[in-house]
Amino acid sequence: MSIKNQYKHKIITLINKLNDARFIGQLVFVVIVLLISWSGVKVIQTNYGLQKQIETLKQQNKVQELKNKNLALQNQYYQSNQYLELSARQNFNLAAPGEKEIIVPPSVAWLYTVNLPSTVGISFPSKSKQPTYQKNFESWVSFFLHRSNN
Repeated sequence: MSIKNQYKHKIITLINKLNDARFIGQLVFVVIVLLISWSGVKVIQTNYGLQKQIETLKQQNKVQELKNKNLALQNQYYQSNQYLELSARQNFNLAAPGEKEIIVPPSVAWLYTVNLPSTVGISFPSKSKQPTYQKNFESWVSFFLHRSNN
């Protein structure tokens, strides 16, 4: 049988199958099942996207509620006697009854401070140009070979 005859034979059997009502019924059934499945996948994908949006909005809502609670606590603190007393001391130089306020001039205050050493002569180690993963690898090798990190 030649190649041409083989193709003719296949085409003839396909035409014979298309004339059969059972084959056409099966073909229509498969197409309907595929369309329903495709539609179901689209619905599931849409629901998944909407569910992600809902969860994101819920998280944003919780964060906003925590911010509101924090602001409410700050407002309570600002209305407390403790805050009013501290504010009066800092802003108006007031003292509680029975307390004496001592004002120290800055020149006297500076006499009793400690001078910190100068950092001019100190050299800081420079950061190497190695990538982080290479530094990490070398640190692990040093650790396993019991070398000291320099």
